[in-house]
Amino acid sequence: MKILVLGSGGREHAIVWKLRQSPRVQSIFCAPGNAGIADLATIVPLLVSDHAALLQFVQEEQIDLTIVGPDEALAAGIVDLFQADGQKIFGPTQSAARLESSKIFAKEFMERHGIPTAHSGSFSESIEAQSFCRGKTYPLVIKADGLALGKGVIIAQNPWEAALAIHEIMDARKFGEAGKRLLIEEFLSGEECSIHALVDGKNYQLWPSAQDHKRALDGNLGLNTGGMGTFSPVSGLVTPAMESRIHREILQPFIDGLAKDNIDYRGMLFPGLMVTADGPKVLEFNCRFGDPETQVLLARLDGDLLELLEATIDRRLADTRPQWKPDVAVCVILASGGYPEKYTSGLVITGLNEVPVGATVFHAGTRRDGDQIVTAGGRVLGVMATAPDLFEARSKAYEAVDLIEFEGRHCRRDIAATDGRDYDRSTL
Repeated sequence: MKILVLGSGGREHAIVWKLRQSPRVQSIFCAPGNAGIADLATIVPLLVSDHAALLQFVQEEQIDLTIVGPDEALAAGIVDLFQADGQKIFGPTQSAARLESSKIFAKEFMERHGIPTAHSGSFSESIEAQSFCRGKTYPLVIKADGLALGKGVIIAQNPWEAALAIHEIMDARKFGEAGKRLLIEEFLSGEECSIHALVDGKNYQLWPSAQDHKRALDGNLGLNTGGMGTFSPVSGLVTPAMESRIHREILQPFIDGLAKDNIDYRGMLFPGLMVTADGPKVLEFNCRFGDPETQVLLARLDGDLLELLEATIDRRLADTRPQWKPDVAVCVILASGGYPEKYTSGLVITGLNEVPVGATVFHAGTRRDGDQIVTAGGRVLGVMATAPDLFEARSKAYEAVDLIEFEGRHCRRDIAATDGRDYDRSTL
């Protein structure tokens, strides 16, 4: 098969890396790709936003399957365009992808179908949002309604911070058109985790748990980012009993809600959860593979990713039984200095050839400049390692991290710190 992967991040590098292991894959193209993906696939110099040019490329090259990585392409309707032309493409339609592209739409869906989530209010005028915050218990969570590269969430500790957040999002448009509307939620206490489930419209296949570290600095301090590192599984938190509740209280009501609302959802569902004292609650829905969760999940997938993607598109998930390696996987993100705010690009990266066997480097914000690989984004690289236990996997990842350098390089040093929990491999 000839496959086209859309995107240029670590998630897309991991997808290409896993697809390259399939005996059925003849060739892989990636648009626009990055320096690491170029070692595994043919780079196509087209923007993910140029849907017409991408469709023309698929037609001319007779691509058998297109896989969409970024949320913006799904929200803009690339799946609808390709399907109308008879092309096979992985990802939900524009209508179904509203579950990610509009936090208010997703919140209303959850409330309508009894999916546990935080209490909230939604607003299209900043003055109404400001009024709503008066007299509330803090902290409050202020969210831009639309897509904001994982950064459109601000936790306000007091009324002054809430007022500033509302002004920045709605009036100053810090996140652009994503801030036309606003969601204000109660703050949920607990521990976050990510789950992934392939959904074919009527059936779903739950993948192992993972945990992302969203804040820029150690100790979960600093600004929100697209993710600074992750590990899988989170067996000390997502126990068999908790997984049963996730099936019963979140995933099955989600499937039932799709049917009731006549939404044809086929693709990856990636809910962010908060495990509270009252059980799991949904923080948000994402309608694609997570980043950097994909890097650790695909490292643990023991089988052919292509088969699962095709089963999702063809509504055959009920016939699949994916297998998972018992190893633990840890991925640490190396970011540009200043990320998630202003940073410098074009900095030379060294040490990539020194990474030992047992660690894998997934490129994100990189490009080739002559014989050198240089930085080209906020999140630059994801260094992933697997091992029989969490301590060893974490040690191997950081050993590789310390061999890679570029000016201003930043990473968290507490990714996958166990905080005393016992990660029991018997639950994998």
